[in-house]
Amino acid sequence: MRRIPALLLALAALILTASPAAAWWEWGHETVAGIARMNVTPRTRLEIDRLLKQGALVGTPTCPLKTIEDASVWADCIKPLGDRFSYAYNWHYQNVDICKPFAVKPNCPDGNCVSAQIARAQRMLADRKLPTRDRIEALAFLVHFVGDLHQPLHAGDHHDLGGNQAKVNYGAIGGRMNLHSIWDGLLAERAISTPEAGAKGILAEVPVAERATLAGGTIEDWSRESWQMAHDAYAAVMADPCATPDGRVTMDAATIDRLVPRVRLTIAKGGLRLAKLLDEALDGDHPEVAHPAKGFVR
Repeated sequence: MRRIPALLLALAALILTASPAAAWWEWGHETVAGIARMNVTPRTRLEIDRLLKQGALVGTPTCPLKTIEDASVWADCIKPLGDRFSYAYNWHYQNVDICKPFAVKPNCPDGNCVSAQIARAQRMLADRKLPTRDRIEALAFLVHFVGDLHQPLHAGDHHDLGGNQAKVNYGAIGGRMNLHSIWDGLLAERAISTPEAGAKGILAEVPVAERATLAGGTIEDWSRESWQMAHDAYAAVMADPCATPDGRVTMDAATIDRLVPRVRLTIAKGGLRLAKLLDEALDGDHPEVAHPAKGFVR
C-alpha cells in the first residue's frame, strides 16, 4: 500500500477538526495487523488468506480487502460510503472518563463501543454457519478495532471527544494540533519508524518468552489498560490531567522521547492480542468464542 508522505501527514494533522479521527492512521493499523499475522498459527494464517481471497464479496471496491493490511484500515476507509456503514460510526471508541473509576458498560450503550464490537466481530468470524461475506466483514472489523482499542485516546476521554478538543503543540512543530491527533499520527509514526522500524522491528523487542503473557487477559482487561494509558497521555502534557487546561499546552521533545517506547510496546501488545483472538476464532474448536466473555458487556 502506498505510503502517505510524512509532510502530508503532518499537514493533515494541522487541519484536523474536533471530530473523532482514525486511530493510529494507516501505518499504525497496518503495523498491528502485521505483528498479528507473524504470530498466528499457520492454520489461522491460511484461513485469513482464504477469506480475503474472497474479499470482493463485501462489495467495497474503493476499499479493497485483499490482505490483512487492507483489513486493518477498511473500517476507516468505508466511513465516506455514507448510509451503508453509518451504523458502525460509534464502534471505533469508548468514552470512559479518565477521571472517574473505570467502567465500560455505562459508556457502551447497546454495545455501540469498540470493546463490545471486538467481541462481536470475533464471534461472527468464528461462526462458520454465517455467509462468507459476513465473516469477511467481521474479520476486517476485528483487525481494525483491536488497533483502535490500543490507541489510548479511543479508550479514554475527558469530555473532549477523546482529546480532540485538547489543544496541544507537538514538539517544535507546534501548530493547530490536539492530543488525539498527536497520538493517532505523529507520535505513532515516530514510534513505528524508530529503529528497528516497522512490525518486525517492534516485535523483535519483545522476548519470545514474554509474548504469551502480553497477549493474555480479556478485552475488558485491555480496555482498562488502555484507559489508564489515556489518563497518562493527558498527564504527560498537563500538570493536572483532570483539570481543563488554560489554553494550549506543549508535548516537548523530552516527553516525546519518553513516550516512544511505550507506544511501541502498546502496538506490540495490540498485534499479539489480535493474533490470540484470530487463533481462537479460526484455529480449532473454541466454543467459548460463541458467547460474550464472562463479565463483559454484551
